[in-house]
Amino acid sequence: MNVRSFQLSDYRPLTTLLEEVLTEECYEQTMEAFARQLSWDSELVLVAVDQSEVVGMIIGTIDNNKGYYYRIAVHPDHQRKGIGKLLIQSLRQRFEQRNVQKILITVDEHNEPVLSLYESMGYAANDFFRSFHKLSIIAG
Repeated sequence: MNVRSFQLSDYRPLTTLLEEVLTEECYEQTMEAFARQLSWDSELVLVAVDQSEVVGMIIGTIDNNKGYYYRIAVHPDHQRKGIGKLLIQSLRQRFEQRNVQKILITVDEHNEPVLSLYESMGYAANDFFRSFHKLSIIAG
C-alpha cells in the first residue's frame, strides 16, 4: 500500500472511486472542492494505491494556519483494512510539516458515518468543525 500526492493520471480512477462510494450530491460537492484544492495545493490531496489501483483518497486544506480533513473515501472492497487510517495519518504528517496550529475534521451530513474512524484515532468532538459551507468557501 502506497499513499502519495494526487497525480493527473489518477483523475479517472479517482472519479470512478468517488462515484461508487459517494451519493450523487456528495460527489458533486466533493468534485468541486477537489478541483479547487488542486488549484490551491495539490500536495494536500492524497491517494492510496494498491498494486497500481487507486483504492482510497483524502482531501485536506489549510486555512488560517488550521488544517482541515475534508473528505475521505475508500473503495468498498478495501474498507476495514486500515487504508482510511493510513490516509488520515499521511495527511496529518503533511499538516505537521507545515506547522499548522490545529487540525480539524470538517463535518457535514455526508461524512457523519466516518466520524467514528477519526475518534478511533484520538480525535474528539472539539476537533470536529461543523460547517454549512463547502470547502471552497471555508478555504477561499
